[in-house]
Amino acid sequence: MTWWKVLGVAAFAGVATGGVLIVRDERRRAAYSPDEVRDRLHARLTAATATAIGASTGAAVTSDEPDLRAP
Repeated sequence: MTWWKVLGVAAFAGVATGGVLIVRDERRRAAYSPDEVRDRLHARLTAATATAIGASTGAAVTSDEPDLRAP
């Protein structure tokens, strides 16, 4: 095989892998009900507001809420 054939196969594999990752992410995102999405957004807003207030006053802010970035 010449180098351009290897490059073509690698490009095809990269595009296929990217598609698989996108589909997996969409399935994970679609698994939430609208109420769950709304609750998560409200929790993120509350955490962001508390962090912003704590940063502006210089106080340490602790939160008992779970890490919302985790899948």
